[in-house]
Amino acid sequence: MGLFDGILKGAQDAVNKAVTASKNETVTFTFQALPESLEQLKALPEADLTTPFKAAALTVCAFCAYAASPAIGKEMVNFLKGPENLSVRDEQFIRDRFMDGKKVPFSYFEGAVPENNYIPKEPYTISVSSNPYSYQNDGYATLWLKSGGADSPRQVTLRRKGNQWFLWQYEGLLPGIRKAKEDDPWA
Repeated sequence: MGLFDGILKGAQDAVNKAVTASKNETVTFTFQALPESLEQLKALPEADLTTPFKAAALTVCAFCAYAASPAIGKEMVNFLKGPENLSVRDEQFIRDRFMDGKKVPFSYFEGAVPENNYIPKEPYTISVSSNPYSYQNDGYATLWLKSGGADSPRQVTLRRKGNQWFLWQYEGLLPGIRKAKEDDPWA
């Protein structure tokens, strides 16, 4: 590739990045049932991980599975992390977040609010959004999900490898939420 071709490619990449970065996009996913095993997760069309939105939606599904079975949820999260498994620190972080309850991941699905104890509507519908800052770093996407138990959307960061997107930072999805009606002595 000549110097001119390299400059042209660099300029074209910058334009493509600016166009992508300026978008506010929301992608909605609907699941008839939540996956209960790694095989079920891999069988979903979103498991091709060709967009960061797919990886983000499946991350919530994996954390829902973790609520029922930490071992299965861990398998799913490791699949979503791609070439890198959860570290011991990551495993402890996730385990600690689930000690206070298992409702947080369900709060990202449509209809799950404190008043109904975070029981989502079926089929399970989740929306993942980008904003003008989502693609500031090449190869990374920071996306946002609304929780029925929080006042502002929460973030998850995905990292691209080849044509796939993998879970990179998930900590923003796991902070506490407002107490469910059944858990609130003041309700």
